[in-house]
Amino acid sequence: MAYQLLRGKKGIISGALDENSIAWHVALRCHEEGASLTLTNAPIALRMGKIHELAEKVQAEVIPADATKSDDWKNLFTRAKEIHGGGVDFVLHSIGMSPNVRKNKPYTDLDYDFYFKTLDISAASFHKMIQTAYHLDAINEWGSIVGLSYIAAQRVFPNYNDMADAKALLESIARCWGYHYGIKKKVRVNTVSQSPTPTTAGTGVAGFDVFYRYAEFMSPLGNATADDCANWCVLLFSDLSRKVTMQNLYHDGGYSCVGVSEKLMELFSRNA
Repeated sequence: MAYQLLRGKKGIISGALDENSIAWHVALRCHEEGASLTLTNAPIALRMGKIHELAEKVQAEVIPADATKSDDWKNLFTRAKEIHGGGVDFVLHSIGMSPNVRKNKPYTDLDYDFYFKTLDISAASFHKMIQTAYHLDAINEWGSIVGLSYIAAQRVFPNYNDMADAKALLESIARCWGYHYGIKKKVRVNTVSQSPTPTTAGTGVAGFDVFYRYAEFMSPLGNATADDCANWCVLLFSDLSRKVTMQNLYHDGGYSCVGVSEKLMELFSRNA
């Protein structure tokens, strides 16, 4: 059901690769809620994924951008202002990749060139994105910026590897920029700590299926899906969340507040 929560608003959605991407679902929901969109992803992702198919569905232009390059962000925001006739009202940062994870390098034996690449792509890109928008005055007053995170920023998930460090940095960047951008233009900046979700990136983490099922056992409401996350992002982009900023907002069916669940205790009791 659509409520037209974003009617008249304009936004940029990054990171949609295919139907498995959370950003893909966010774009569809924003479109349903009345928003005009611009889509972006890295040039290689544009060739490999289905973003142009999504663009047709949401009537959006696709602008290539390497998230690690400030000049690409500058071009993106400049072009988006031309498309929409002014600044945008919301931006989704859904960007993350770890060469160490892809190369099966354990946390105890990281390749540091890969490590800095992880931080650059998955976290520093968030800073570059916001800083570029800030200097170009590309986001309207009371706008909203959301970055997608994961609870491994606070707790140890061994196989999540150096992406945990990147997510911790991402959340810090959101707090700091939330302060500065809030003072300047009332723009709010938050991160969403989503349940484990079977995206292309998520399923690339070793043991994903195990901790997906573990989280399902632990969460009183069950894991939040990509569609659920899209609904939550719509709320954060809307005027209904005007005074929410600098927060890391858990969207995980209650998982982050549970020490142990009865279902998990019963499972261990049967296997004892």
